[in-house]
Amino acid sequence: MTGRVLLLNATFEPLALVTERRAVILLLSGRAEAIAQHEHPPVVHAPSLEVTIPAIVRLSHMVAAPRRMRTPPPTRRGVLRRDGGRCAYCSGSADTIDHVIPKSRGGEHSWTNLVAACKQDNLKKGDRLLSELGWSLPFTPKAPHARSSVLRHLIEVDPLWEPYLANAS
Repeated sequence: MTGRVLLLNATFEPLALVTERRAVILLLSGRAEAIAQHEHPPVVHAPSLEVTIPAIVRLSHMVAAPRRMRTPPPTRRGVLRRDGGRCAYCSGSADTIDHVIPKSRGGEHSWTNLVAACKQDNLKKGDRLLSELGWSLPFTPKAPHARSSVLRHLIEVDPLWEPYLANAS
């Protein structure tokens, strides 16, 4: 059991990704119910029972979730994912991140000051401002939605999860 299962609150709000093992424990203890399964789901065998691993489980009782979830700190991986792996300056393939206002000029290490960039453009820009180079950004950098941090380590989202995640954003 190495896959992940989407855990929903009783109100169908996404809470977290849990391991398949944790999902089975929640199901067997009666604290959750299976909402969706894959076409050919994995099955856990025990001497006295068989449990089908669901793709989504929903808690039976409401759990108090924080109203405002904390936005995750900016990371290289997070900025590259937010910008779709594309350089903010040339739209080529990005492999690094750049501070729009360089740290040497008082720029912060924040979601609103970081963009994905290719090495060539990052070197060209150096510690200069965009206005000094005559460059502009095609978008305004912003922090990702806090609820998306539930899935921040995933590259691809399970298609069965999409209806529940769309409601959360």
